[in-house]
Amino acid sequence: MTPASPTTPPDPDSTPDAAQDSAPRPAEADVRAAFARAAFEVTPGPMPLEAVRRAGRIRRRRRTTALSAFSVLTVASAVAAVVALTPVRPSPPPPAPAAVPPTAVRTSAPAPRTGADLPPALPPAPSPKRVVAAGERVDAGKGWRIWLTQDGKHWTGPEGYENFRSVVDGNIDLTTPDVSHQSEGNGEGAFHSGLYYGTRTAGRVELKGAGDRVIVATLLELPGQPGWGVWYAHSGPADGDVSPVLYDRAGRQLSSLPVS
Repeated sequence: MTPASPTTPPDPDSTPDAAQDSAPRPAEADVRAAFARAAFEVTPGPMPLEAVRRAGRIRRRRRTTALSAFSVLTVASAVAAVVALTPVRPSPPPPAPAAVPPTAVRTSAPAPRTGADLPPALPPAPSPKRVVAAGERVDAGKGWRIWLTQDGKHWTGPEGYENFRSVVDGNIDLTTPDVSHQSEGNGEGAFHSGLYYGTRTAGRVELKGAGDRVIVATLLELPGQPGWGVWYAHSGPADGDVSPVLYDRAGRQLSSLPVS
């Protein structure tokens, strides 16, 4: 019996992988040539230029919209800050309307009025007439007193002496309107008094002095309209000589005396 020969370990270089590694490899130039032939045999499709342009436009629009929105927000924030910091000033009042000068209206001058066209002068107002009882003392001012009786006029001055003027002694005509005048005074003025008679409608007695000055006298009369009465007034140093004038209630002159 032949003895078994010892087992020889396998050669590592004799494995399949080693066999593959030991196989001949194509040259790099051949590989490049093979790829080139394959590439030439492929017909490339058209380049998608329109899709690329459309995508670019979409990206640009999005970028523009984003920038616009950011700009609007930035401007709004700036305006809000300015409004908040700017003090509010009252608006100036509106200008006043320009004054328009009135339009001149030419009118014809009125024709001068003649005496016939002038209205009649108003009659002077009646003198204040006071009805007194017989013997009643009336204070005429400045120390003078007057009273009336059935026979005439009585009066006293500052010295206290008494005077009398009769209406029944026949020296006056009670049927004809007239006026009498008595005066006493000094450099400071004068007291004037007198009778008026001959009328039951006596309305006024005036003293006309220098410079057209008129002094209105006060009238005294007994009850029952006896047809006569007493008047009195005071004049100043500048009045000079005066003249008494008697009027009726309608303003008609009934009598007058010369200046004295």
